[in-house]
Amino acid sequence: MKLENKVAVVTGASKGIGASIAKHLAAEGAAVVVNYASSKAGADKVVDEITLKGGRAIAVQGDVSKKADIDQLFAETKKAYGKVDILVNNAGVYEFSPLEAINEEHFHKQYNLNVLGLLLTTQEAVKLIGPEGGSIINISSVVSSYTPPGSAVYSGTKAAVDALTKVLSKELGAKKIRVNAINPGMVETEGVHTAGFAEGEFRQQVESQTPLGRIGQPQDIATAAVFLASNDSSWITGETLVVSGGLR
Repeated sequence: MKLENKVAVVTGASKGIGASIAKHLAAEGAAVVVNYASSKAGADKVVDEITLKGGRAIAVQGDVSKKADIDQLFAETKKAYGKVDILVNNAGVYEFSPLEAINEEHFHKQYNLNVLGLLLTTQEAVKLIGPEGGSIINISSVVSSYTPPGSAVYSGTKAAVDALTKVLSKELGAKKIRVNAINPGMVETEGVHTAGFAEGEFRQQVESQTPLGRIGQPQDIATAAVFLASNDSSWITGETLVVSGGLR
């Protein structure tokens, strides 16, 4: 197993991409902390699926846009497993809005979680990563370069994630901590269905512009995360891996 004896924290892991990443990391031997903000049932389901296959996992509640919740998340991680080897900063929120409708709430809701929360989560994780180093994986988005209309705030947060991935790779390299980002294209998740993007004109437009002709599935992202978490990518840091079927 590629991740045997490793401990992974995956934020926003009760559903969608995060849930798939948690399950794939566990299948490679990692003990996984399944973080969730509100969906306890979803997180418990992920934990059950992992443990039924002989893996190790716990669910820990925490809104990672809040410093106190982040501190509690890593206190619980340390109590359960004593260390962190892998952090997947997956928790995020997206809301599309045209320029004239953008307000302070719309801005801060996304930046507080997608950017500030990611930084503060990484800050705490680093304290539990040992001298042998580790891997931090930021889930960004192809929107940082695709930049669809109405996504000024959301695309801005993901462009920030791309930039801070490179900055932190330079800051943390001396500690043998690698920092990379995965930039997914459109992925069929519960959130995409809830937003009404899973069917209709928007999906058709994305698929028509995607060389491989389909939107992604959560496992398409999860297998890339396993690669970046493992020693297979031991000399890769500061990179943004676009996993989008060719959509740019």
